[in-house]
Formats: sequence, C-alpha cells, structure tokens
Amino acid sequence: MIIAPSLLAANFGRLEKEVARVNTARADWLHLDIMDGHFVPNISFGPEVVRTLRSESRLFFDVHLMCSKPAILLEPFAQAGANQMNIHVELGDATVTSLLWKIKSLGVKVSLAINPPTPISLARPFLPLVDSLLIMTVNPGFGGQSFIYEMLPKIQQAAAWRQERGLNYHIGVDGGVDFETAPECACAGADAFISGTTLFHRHNLTAAVRKMRKAVEGAATPPKPIRHKAS
Repeated sequence: MIIAPSLLAANFGRLEKEVARVNTARADWLHLDIMDGHFVPNISFGPEVVRTLRSESRLFFDVHLMCSKPAILLEPFAQAGANQMNIHVELGDATVTSLLWKIKSLGVKVSLAINPPTPISLARPFLPLVDSLLIMTVNPGFGGQSFIYEMLPKIQQAAAWRQERGLNYHIGVDGGVDFETAPECACAGADAFISGTTLFHRHNLTAAVRKMRKAVEGAATPPKPIRHKAS
C-alpha cells in the first residue's frame, strides 16, 4: 500500500520544512500537483520548485500534470527529478498515446489520470502501457473537496481489469481521501492513496501516515486467483 501526501495541501511558505516532515513520516510517495490555470482553474508550481525539492528528498516524486499542453513540460519535469508523471485521458487518444511513449522514453514511470465525469472505459486501451492509473475522486483543481462516492465502481472496474488481464499497474485515488474514505477505496481495489489536507494538516504527520496505512491495509481485499479455462 502506497501512502502519498499531496503537496498542494502543504504550507507554501515553508515547503522545504514540509517536505522534511514527509521524509520522516515514512510516506512512500510525494504527490505534486502541477496546474496551469487552463486544464483546471488553479495554478500551482513549475519544474524549478520540483528541482529544488528534489535535493531535499529521496522520496518517489509522483508528478500530476493537470495541464492543457503537457508535452512541453515532460522533459523539464523529468530533468527536475520526477519519478512518475500522470497525464489525463481527457486529452484524447492520439495525444495520450504520444505522451505515454514520450514519458517512457525519458526513463520515467507513466500514469494515466481520469476525471470523475469521464467513463472509465476510455482508460482501458492504455492499461498495458501504464505503471499506474489515477482515479480522481473529486473534480481536480482545489484541495479540501469532499470525496465523490460514485467513483468507487470505477476503482472496482479498474481492479477487475487488472486481475483479468494479468497486469500490475497501481490504482491510485486522489481527492477527499481521508481515514474513512481511504479504506473504502482499498476495499474496492485501490493501492495508492493520495491525501492532502488529512495528512498535511495533522500536527503529527508520522502518526497520520501510520494511521492511514493501517486503515487501508486492514480494508484491502486480496485479489482472487485467476481461473484458467480448460482447453
């Protein structure tokens, strides 16, 4: 189980200290939301911020590109120290295919993100190419939103496809992920939990990460063995 504090909920006036908190909290990933004010109605930060933070942490940097033109950002973020980059299925099939292969060519893990209104079926053709599928459980752009429970069937479907096709991509959830909703996502099949305010707004981040990890590990449903049809 992967616990990934989302930097969007951190105190931007003391980012280095906030990253230091994550370093000592035994989190698995640091999730970095990159927003351009076009794809989503908010602006966050760019490659130079990621580059600066990279020197402060050995954590796995999970960079989420909520941008209209991510192609121009792939190399800068790869050079800045991203370990994984998420691009959105809503960009269209041809664009997504090109972006996924470009990310692979940069030696960075690839993740495909999908927004709440988008049918999960649009992600299916790309699943053999990705290391992770990020299911947005709020409409992206701002932190602190309430979890959209109607996204649970998407998680279940993604988990079913993973099992049926013998794939090993992570299933991430992002948005409204707290100590109550994270276990429900784990029960549905998620194994990567991006959480902002629930983690960063706790005085003891280490205890919060530990609490979330225990909750999702206790709720996770073991995958069913694949039954092969007799020939």
